Amino acid sequence: MTGRRNRAGDTPPLAWGDALRADKIRRSKLRKRSAITGGGIVILLASAALPPAPRLVWNASASAPVGLYGVSPGAAVDPGDMVIARVPEPFRRLAAERRYLPMNVPLVKRVTAIAGDEICALGQEIFVNGRWTAERRVADGQGRPMPAWSGCTRLRGGQLFVLMDNPASFDGRYFGATEGRDVIGKARLLWRR
Repeated sequence: MTGRRNRAGDTPPLAWGDALRADKIRRSKLRKRSAITGGGIVILLASAALPPAPRLVWNASASAPVGLYGVSPGAAVDPGDMVIARVPEPFRRLAAERRYLPMNVPLVKRVTAIAGDEICALGQEIFVNGRWTAERRVADGQGRPMPAWSGCTRLRGGQLFVLMDNPASFDGRYFGATEGRDVIGKARLLWRR
């Protein structure tokens, strides 16, 4: 340019095009930053409102192998598989009060029966599809009476019956069927202590 000035007196007459382009780029960057920040806030709020299912669980209870378990939410479960599940609602407070398991800590248990199977509790004996499966105790190690259910029921929908080999294990022998909504996912032992 030849040094001619515009009305403002300090920029060449066609420099306003460069300024418009720079403003457009600045606005575009601002929109991107705002979108990323807004998206981050939405994700943060959603995770606070709807906590995600755990993907790793440490089991410290001796009723299942102590160690780190990987969790596969929504995976198909068959008898013999291990699952991570919440204690059924009526028994969560009891488990916490007796210090079997804190209120918000899930169980690691083996699936013994699935939808369509029949589970029965007759006295201290547990049966699955007519076969003796386990025994339960009348009282815990401190002499407190254990909960007991009785009779027979056919599992339906997403219900499972979880049971470990140890009769002291706080599992289905004491609280019956576990509802599908309480099952967090299929468990796989990743590291054993």
